Amino acid sequence: AFATAPPLLTVGFRMFTAGTGINFRHPTEARPAYVAILAMPFTYSIAEGISFGIITYTVMNALTGNGKKISALMYILTILFIGKYIFL
Repeated sequence: AFATAPPLLTVGFRMFTAGTGINFRHPTEARPAYVAILAMPFTYSIAEGISFGIITYTVMNALTGNGKKISALMYILTILFIGKYIFL
């Protein structure tokens, strides 16, 4: 535990500094970031937080009419993540 704490803190700080690049003026950019940031500690998994963020980002942009700016890969990932939560 003593050996892993410093690297985990370093990674956490570096991940959190990426939050300064969030565009808070556009809700379709900020809300998925909030979902991802909040989901990580609640699910105890960085991967789950990222998947919730991807789902939220794709759904919010599709519902607000910005679906053209989302790549096909994001749609595929969203479908796969939703399928994962439905079937697992």
